[in-house]
Amino acid sequence: MTTTKPQALYVYAHPDARSFNRALFDAGRTALARTHDVVTSDLYAMGFEPALSRADLGERADVDSPFLDRWTQAASEGQLPDEVALEQQKLLDADLIVFQFPLWWYSVPAMLKGWFDRVFSSGFGFNVTDPETGLPWKYGGGLLAGRRALLTITLGEDLRTVGTRGIAGDLDSLLFGVTHGTLFYAGIEPLALHTIPDADGLSPDEAQHEIDRFTHRLANLADEAPIPFRTMMSGDYRPGRALREELVPGRTDLGIHRVDA
Repeated sequence: MTTTKPQALYVYAHPDARSFNRALFDAGRTALARTHDVVTSDLYAMGFEPALSRADLGERADVDSPFLDRWTQAASEGQLPDEVALEQQKLLDADLIVFQFPLWWYSVPAMLKGWFDRVFSSGFGFNVTDPETGLPWKYGGGLLAGRRALLTITLGEDLRTVGTRGIAGDLDSLLFGVTHGTLFYAGIEPLALHTIPDADGLSPDEAQHEIDRFTHRLANLADEAPIPFRTMMSGDYRPGRALREELVPGRTDLGIHRVDA
């Protein structure tokens, strides 16, 4: 009896082919292939163009209408650039998406940010409407709902520095715009971050330990539950789109958007 493996997309954003990040990526995709059919997007090696431009509007570039309308129409008419359409299809085919990147200036590298800008296009990642209700699909709903994602981040700092009282700020808060404002917005359920601290100064033994820790986690992702973010359709954000006053009163931190706050 033949069984079909779930599909995984592994998005990698680091420019150096001789880095620890590269060794981690090579080991990670090998480990992931034991449980998934893996497709990769090695953004620097691909020469992916991160800047959104007129080319993303296809034949709608010179039409006299609002930018988002033209972008949405270009997507619906199959006029997006081939490299964007290919990445979108990879996302649609995936059950799991693994993102791996170094934390640069407390955010994702520009290459990965540009990938989000172009691939999560209007009419695909956002600006999508539920055909049955006419309501916007976001924060837990959308074309990419039902997929899970793991963010793997290498840090130049230790975990205390990016902890809840660290001078750099809490890492979960720093990357809230990615986990909640990008992935969950488009319907993807993010898992808890996988962080590798002090990555710039790892000894060979320490590097191997981190590779082993990462591959062990990849082997057991099926047992993990995603971050329990509140969905927009849960009723927790009514009226308007602010959390109801009686829910976790007195708190204003980003953690209030978790059901387990």
